[in-house]
Amino acid sequence: MGKTIYWVHQSVDGFIEGPDGEFDWPAMGAELSAYSLELSERVGAFVYGRRVWELMSYWWPRAESMSEDPHDLAFAPIWRRTPKVVVSRTLTAADHEARVVGGGDLAKELAEVREQTDGDLLLTGGAGAAAALTDLGLIDEYQVIVHPVVLGGGKPVFPGNGRLALRLVDSRGFDGKSVLLRYTRA
Repeated sequence: MGKTIYWVHQSVDGFIEGPDGEFDWPAMGAELSAYSLELSERVGAFVYGRRVWELMSYWWPRAESMSEDPHDLAFAPIWRRTPKVVVSRTLTAADHEARVVGGGDLAKELAEVREQTDGDLLLTGGAGAAAALTDLGLIDEYQVIVHPVVLGGGKPVFPGNGRLALRLVDSRGFDGKSVLLRYTRA
């Protein structure tokens, strides 16, 4: 059984979105893109909260016709072939063969997904889903990419979780801009 990894981009001041919900600030340079693609290639499933799922399920099936960005073009086929799980209390079904969990006992449902998945689960973005899984002790590793921008407000990466003791297991810079901080629970 694999682990659950929370992969998130944040500003220096700790926000996942700007004050108006904007997410136009992460810079995917060549090194960060390569790391992101390698991580995505080796996981068994992608996990999203409902809001992030709505964005991802719209964008990635159409990415090649809407973008010329090399990262987008490389990630789109990975996204299409990788199993997907949506954490939601309101959805009962999702397109692109995604499995929906969270309508009942989230801990039990995610444990079933982990048992049935060959490899790690990669939770991408989604502060609400991450908070719910963190509260249940279901995230094994936090991979936080800190981008060189101060947003001055917005949605915090860790909303309402209270104190969470973590242990730094790795750090790495990318493209002379962003920094990866890898943590496990202390």
